[in-house]
Amino acid sequence: MNHYDKKTAYVKAIAAYLPDNIKENPADNRLTQKTGIYKRHVASPGECASDLAYCAAEHLFSRFSISRDTIDFIILCTQSPDYFLPTTACLLQQRLNLGKNCGAFDFNMGCSGYVYGLSLAKGLIETGQSNNILLLTSETYSKYIGQDDVSTEPLFGDGASATIVSGAEKSEEGIYGFDFGTDGEGAESLMVKTGALRFPQAPNNATINPLYMNGGEITQFALRVVPTTMTNVLRKCNLSKEDIDYFVFHQANRFMLNFLQEKCELTDAPFWNDVENYGNTVSTSIPLALRDLVSSYDISKLKKVMLIGFGVGLSWAGCVVDLSELTTGHCS
Repeated sequence: MNHYDKKTAYVKAIAAYLPDNIKENPADNRLTQKTGIYKRHVASPGECASDLAYCAAEHLFSRFSISRDTIDFIILCTQSPDYFLPTTACLLQQRLNLGKNCGAFDFNMGCSGYVYGLSLAKGLIETGQSNNILLLTSETYSKYIGQDDVSTEPLFGDGASATIVSGAEKSEEGIYGFDFGTDGEGAESLMVKTGALRFPQAPNNATINPLYMNGGEITQFALRVVPTTMTNVLRKCNLSKEDIDYFVFHQANRFMLNFLQEKCELTDAPFWNDVENYGNTVSTSIPLALRDLVSSYDISKLKKVMLIGFGVGLSWAGCVVDLSELTTGHCS
């Protein structure tokens, strides 16, 4: 190391994977037109979170010529793990042929999970415990939703992402301004109540443990917490809204994002809203949006990108990331 006291965490590469199976929502359906979700990628019956995460990581390694030997930690965000135990990240260490000196763990978060993962990666790097972290998100929410659930099934898609977070000998912050919040009182507004140890049996001996969502409550929750989160992140970074190069919020649906853009007074700001071909991919939604953003935008102009995730928990989190240090101008 030179004159810098410590290494600073930066996002170095982003890749994503979407299952081949595509489901289309009826174009003339009122819900489709309201949410803006026309297509979703859905995992096949045999595809699990580890399969999607593996493909996303392989895309990343091949696309960016990243050496597996440099990875010293795997962090996986998922709410649909392969097993209760062992942790799915341990399975991915072996499957991805990463070193046995590599740390690995899962954490169970939803729509705010990517921001939480960036915070965990930053902490590991900037305390000297790690230098190159493979941050994965992978969700197969479709396995919690029956096809007869006409209000929820059309909203969610499956997908995975892979992000490299690395330490750089730089004085400028690369991931910063974190703001978190939790309201467990609203937990039942978005919940899979059965299938774990509190209520092991699915209702009526069904083969699926159903996801319940109170869409109205979730929308009102987002409208309450997101504007305050944005304000808090700006304050912590000593920035104004005009300083932000792009706003990328959790891609829930177009209706909610339009509301949030108005509520946050961002109607004239660069604001990402693209759910048409993906739907709500939970923890994968923000990195998937970032992948598409950097594919179509000059990354040198993405030094201050605000991320805000919100949803299941109820949980929310925000931060600012510098994407100008990405290894290439577009990701896969």
